[in-house]
This record gives sequence, structure tokens and C-alpha cells, in this order.
Amino acid sequence: MQDHVTPRRVVILGGGFAGLFAARALRQSPVAVTVVDRRAHHLFQPLLYQCASGILSEGQITQPLRRILRRHHNVSCLLAEATDVDVKARVVHARRPEGGVIQLPYDELIVAVGMRQSYFGHDEFAAHAPGMKTLEDALDIRRRIYRAFEMAETAADDRERQQWLTFALVGGGPTGVELAGQIREIAGHTLDREFQKIDSSQARVLLFEGSDAVLGSFGVPLAHRAAGTLQSLGVELHLDTMVTDVDAHGLTVQDHEGTMARFEARTVLWTAGVEAPPIAAALARATGATQDRAGRIEVEPDLTIPGYPEVRVTGDVMSLNRLPGLAEVAMQSGAYAGRTVRHAVEGRKKQPKPFKYWDLGSAAYISRGRAVVKAGPLHLSGAIGWFAWLFIHLAFLTGFRGRLGALLSWSVAFATSSRRERAFTMSDADTPAGPGFGQKTPPPPR
Repeated sequence: MQDHVTPRRVVILGGGFAGLFAARALRQSPVAVTVVDRRAHHLFQPLLYQCASGILSEGQITQPLRRILRRHHNVSCLLAEATDVDVKARVVHARRPEGGVIQLPYDELIVAVGMRQSYFGHDEFAAHAPGMKTLEDALDIRRRIYRAFEMAETAADDRERQQWLTFALVGGGPTGVELAGQIREIAGHTLDREFQKIDSSQARVLLFEGSDAVLGSFGVPLAHRAAGTLQSLGVELHLDTMVTDVDAHGLTVQDHEGTMARFEARTVLWTAGVEAPPIAAALARATGATQDRAGRIEVEPDLTIPGYPEVRVTGDVMSLNRLPGLAEVAMQSGAYAGRTVRHAVEGRKKQPKPFKYWDLGSAAYISRGRAVVKAGPLHLSGAIGWFAWLFIHLAFLTGFRGRLGALLSWSVAFATSSRRERAFTMSDADTPAGPGFGQKTPPPPR
């Protein structure tokens, strides 16, 4: 009788694509849903690089979770970070941003925490080579890109000037390729004739990839076309090359023959590798679940953890049939997990069918009017690929305001090469010691 009085409690960890689609699938269900995320917004991660490069603003790629879910009256949002799970007591332990622990009892748990940047055991690289997984990362990268040109303008000598005008990107996947193309466009078009002492078009963009091709997951034909497009833009490709060290003035790499080389670059960006956040390891310890090398949790075909049918793992942090870490996988797995919970609550006795991913394709934007798209047997590149990329991203952007704003920004950027979102702030690490650059002048001695 009590079950009819008290709704079943569903806790969703993560407000990304998987968590959001899971919550939406439970909208009409007689359950009480709590979405837990360390940030109060949903982020459209595939367009982070456009925020970093100054095409789109933060508001065009984010939406407050509370606004998205405001009509879902059975859903509440909680600003906290999950730190542990007591699977026997069915309680999630979460930490508030300013401290303090919250305990969240659950009847059903959906894990949608995504992945974070991995430095393959060299976390010390992060201080000099930021990744791009969060909005904070994108704004930091924007600051580093545009600051580099400003610093080159006032460099003391040619060597320092060239260091500031050299950009090194580690990782030849979609994010690395997209960022490399954007930086070349910024240097060759956006900042053209804006400086007196430097020629921005002479900026070097170096792309380092450990395998023998960029965009290897797109297949040989598209990877070859993408490489040709990058090289025509002036991007220098270094394939079969591993980064062994990164510091404030550049990076050291080793090629497939074992030859070491040093490249001086004041801006190094890391787009290679991901790993699961700590909560995934905590959940694996609690349940005995198996994790892959990146920390993803291996799940059953219905996305549950073996022995724990009330716990479902979705999105990038799940390991199932070697599915890629794509937004489409997260959306579909999140919606599937939400539906299976809804069916269970509604008393449907039929076993859910195994999760099946429908491949909607992959896309990478390289430069104005040039992109590559792979959707099953369909391979598109150049202008046709760019229009397909445009349609795909407009379709999945959350909210009418986001779609309209992005379309207007893309129209301006494509027609004029200008970027409206070039503002950046300086951090404490960028300012010299002593007065100046916004620091207060110390009072005179008495």
C-alpha cells in the first residue's frame, strides 16, 4: 500500500545528454526524479570549440537545467557532486559546492556522469595544456588563444614572438581537428590587419596525433580528405607522434622511429583521451562491476550492472559493445534507461529489449564551408558536409533561443569572418607581481 502513496525515487547522476534524456523519458511517470549535477546548466558539448574560438557565446551552448525541466513537475534539480554510492542501503552520497554532504535515497539509480579529460598518467600537463570538456575549459582556451596574439604584438624579440604565434594541439580526433581549423581561421581571417607589429596569418598551428591519421574513426576516405583540408589551411600535421613532456614554453614529442623533438609554443591545448570521473570507480567498487582501461563501467544489454537491476549506467561512462563516446549514444541510452524505469514502475512484466544504438553518424567542422560527415554508408565532405553538419547541430541544440542565436552567429561568422565573442579575462597567473594590470597600488609607507 505504501508503494502507491510514496512515488518511487529515481536519482539521475549527471545533467548531460544522457541524464537529460532520461529525465525527459520519466516526465509522465509516477516517480520522484532528482537530477544531481555539479553544475546548474546543461552543456551542448559538441560546440564547445565554437565557444572557445569566439563564434558562439556561453548562453548559446548552455541552458539552465531548471529551465529545461521546468514543466517536468516530478523532477527536481540538485547542485552537488556525487562522491559515493551505498548500493546495499540504496543511498547516493553527494557533496555540495561549499561543503557538506547530502544523502539521497533511491529506488532506481541512473548514472550519466560522462567522462573527463585524461592525460594518460601525466596530470602535471594540465597546468600548461588545458583540455576541453567543460564551459570553464572553453573560456580558458578562448583566453589563451586571443591572449597569445596580444602577447606576440608586444614580444621583446623574434623568438618570443614566434613562441606566442605557435599553437600546438595534442590529439587528432574531432575536437583537435575542429580547434586546429578554427585557430587557422582566426589567424588568417578574423584578426587580419588588426595588429601593427605582427602578421597574424603567419601563426603556426601544429597538430600532434599518436596514430597514423586524423579522424581515424571516420574511415580512410574521410580521414584523408580532412587531412588535406587541414593542410590546405596551413595546419602542420605530425602523425605517429607521442607527446612526452609539456611545459610553459612548449612540448617534447617522440615519433614512431623514436626520434625526440622539441617545439616551442606558448599555447598548448590537449584534446587527446578521456577517463571516467571518480564516482565511476566508487560505484564499481561497491558493485564489483568491471571497468575498462578508461574507467568505463561494463553493463548488461539492458544497461544495468550485473546483480544490481536497479542501477543503470548510460552515456560515455558505460562500456557496451565498444560504443563510441558520442552525444547520440548518450541521448539514446539515457532515453532507453528512462523508459525502462517507467515501464517497470507501470508494472509491465515483459522484459525490456536489449539496448540498440541507431548510428546517426559523426560530423566534424573543419573551417568555413568545409566539414566531414559519416552516417552509415553516407560519406560527405566539403560544402555538402558543412550543410549536413549545420542541420545536425541545429536539430539537437536545446531550446529555440539556442538554435536561433547559433544560426545568427554562424551566418555572421560565415559571411564576414568576424567573431563576436572574443572577450576574455586575465587570470592571476597572467598578471605580473606588483602593481599594474588591475592590481592595487600598495599604500606609501608611513
